[in-house]
Amino acid sequence: MSIPRYIEYITFERKYSSHTQLAYSKDLQSFQQFCQETFEEQDIDQLPYTIIRSWIIALVDQGKSNRTVNRKISVLRSYYNFLLRTEIITVSPLRKHIPLKETKKVHIPFSEKEMATLLEGNHFEDSRKGVLQKTIIELLYATGMRRAELIALKSSDVSFDTATLRVLGKRNKERLIPIISTLATTLQEYQKLAEQNPNFEHNSFFIQSEKGGKVSENFVYKTVNDYISLVSTKVKRSPHMLRHSFATHLLNKGADLNAVKELLGHASLAATQVYTHTSIDKMKKVYAQAHPRGTEK
Repeated sequence: MSIPRYIEYITFERKYSSHTQLAYSKDLQSFQQFCQETFEEQDIDQLPYTIIRSWIIALVDQGKSNRTVNRKISVLRSYYNFLLRTEIITVSPLRKHIPLKETKKVHIPFSEKEMATLLEGNHFEDSRKGVLQKTIIELLYATGMRRAELIALKSSDVSFDTATLRVLGKRNKERLIPIISTLATTLQEYQKLAEQNPNFEHNSFFIQSEKGGKVSENFVYKTVNDYISLVSTKVKRSPHMLRHSFATHLLNKGADLNAVKELLGHASLAATQVYTHTSIDKMKKVYAQAHPRGTEK
């Protein structure tokens, strides 16, 4: 069985993040356990599609969504493609598999008004923690960076001289993001206060907890969720929705799709296009209002 070799491959050659490595490993081990318990199959390298289909049915019976099932099968497909490349198998059992039909999720971004109300109002405590929390939210919204990227941001990655942030994204792909003037002010205020903290670690992470060292994923999530709830009734209030809002608001203002793609660190335009639905709706409204044959007058 080649699971350890595959994990080494995605770690060192594909340079997947530690989070992705763990998720892929868990999915493969879960499938392996299913094969052992249900079919007494120890080796998942040489399997007929019928066993994989049984796993799919079992996942659906457990209440897993089609999206979740498709993600797990995508991991399995990647594994079998690795076995093909290394000539351990000659035919993938998933070669004729058709993904389950998914219901498209429409992510509703926070509005520009909601973000302005939060960042320009008096919602944050006048304390070191309050400045930290405001900095986290403004940094996510003003740059579109991922939560993991914010947590991993080093002090040396922030340059006020060139007004840029150096961000290390997925698969260790590096990109530069401009620092707009309002964000620069927030970052400098935070840095000044953070360095007064006796637990502050110099030449380390830019965003640090009150105890020193990098902030936790949970702290970032809770900060976003708690503060956004003060200005928005939207159900999904995660750091990713700030990234979504960043992209949508740029596109609404006429930003080039390719430029937004680079800012987000996407590998392809297809990944960026999921953020265009709001822009398309706005475009339709503008078109209807402006065109001589439009209906909205």
